[in-house]
Amino acid sequence: MSLDDHAEALASDLGVDKEEVKSDLKNLVEYSVPMDEAKQSLRRKYGSGGGGGSEPSTVDVADVTPESSNVTVTATVLTVGKRSIRYQGDDQVIFEGELADETGKISYTAWNDFGLEAGEVITAGNAGVREWEGEPELNLGESTNVAREDETLDVPYDVGGDADLSELRPGDRGVALDVVVAELEEKTIDGRDGETEIKSGVVADETARLPFTDWQARDELVEGATVHAENVYVREFRGVPSVNFSEFTTVSPLDREVDVSDTATRMDVREAVETGGMFDVEVVGSVVAVRDGSGLIQRCPECGRVIQKGQCRSHGAVDGQDDLRVKAIVDDGTGTVTAILDDELTAEVYGGGLEKAREQARDAMDQEVVADTIRESIVGREYRVRGNLSVDDYGANLETTEFAATNDDPADRATALLSEVDA
Repeated sequence: MSLDDHAEALASDLGVDKEEVKSDLKNLVEYSVPMDEAKQSLRRKYGSGGGGGSEPSTVDVADVTPESSNVTVTATVLTVGKRSIRYQGDDQVIFEGELADETGKISYTAWNDFGLEAGEVITAGNAGVREWEGEPELNLGESTNVAREDETLDVPYDVGGDADLSELRPGDRGVALDVVVAELEEKTIDGRDGETEIKSGVVADETARLPFTDWQARDELVEGATVHAENVYVREFRGVPSVNFSEFTTVSPLDREVDVSDTATRMDVREAVETGGMFDVEVVGSVVAVRDGSGLIQRCPECGRVIQKGQCRSHGAVDGQDDLRVKAIVDDGTGTVTAILDDELTAEVYGGGLEKAREQARDAMDQEVVADTIRESIVGREYRVRGNLSVDDYGANLETTEFAATNDDPADRATALLSEVDA
């Protein structure tokens, strides 16, 4: 059933204009709202019966829920972002950010250019509401009226997009950053317009380091450059915030130095896991076990997934390619995390590379002997583990960049802990 058919049936059921329903439905579907959810949202907006829908209710921001119908809110514009999206082959520019009043703040997407500016107070009449990543979001479309107000609101939030990297969360839009390009890679991807040159890597400031992608491959972004970037947005990538530079992002040289630390953020395991995901975090704990799927493994040559008995979940029977990996369970007393070591780090703790592993497996006629050797080497020892943490329904995984045995004296640490307790 095409979008046009859905719109026609919904408009007929609600007794409203088909073209208006089609426009709203197209906007919602374009923004990744499932069709059934989009239709239900429009039913709430226009009312379950005919006659052109219900009057919008005037509400505080804190009272807007995903179940709200069309609403009217008066709020301060905190941020204004701008980017281009594509729907059915057509490019469309949208504006997005956050609004706030005295009761709370809420994300918005404006499908028309209302000329919003950070700091001004507006009344958005007849704004639609949808759920986005579990939270309500205002949709400002063709049926929305935006009026400027002379009043000021005492909002408990900073106006404007200036932020430190440590403050960023997936979904942030219209952000302004002062950062150093710490790592940089140029590559070609299969983009929406065919082969596209992009830049990616790591940006850093005084507070944190985060991955970034520049979809325009700007000349200003070179390794070591210190820049001011306005109108960036944040997505989630492998469980951590990722900074994105769009075609509307402006980048300029920064006239001050940014002190960047080479050390990762040190946290205990529980604290790190409770963040829901972090880039470049460090924990210290003891390896209590090495999980199955460690040691000498085979990967699918097509997708890189680990295969079992020559079978890939996506590509069926394949000739696997040998690789080395460790999945070590690290416990610091506050919680556990699975540290995943790549082939290079695995070779270090194993004491050899693929050829040694293959030879040992052949001699024993069992590839599990490689994992057993690794267990004997690292289980029961304490390590400093640095990497990128992701947390999902299956647990917490730390994609490890550094894995080093600690040199701390247990007696010294016990004395330090006792002194803290006595204090």
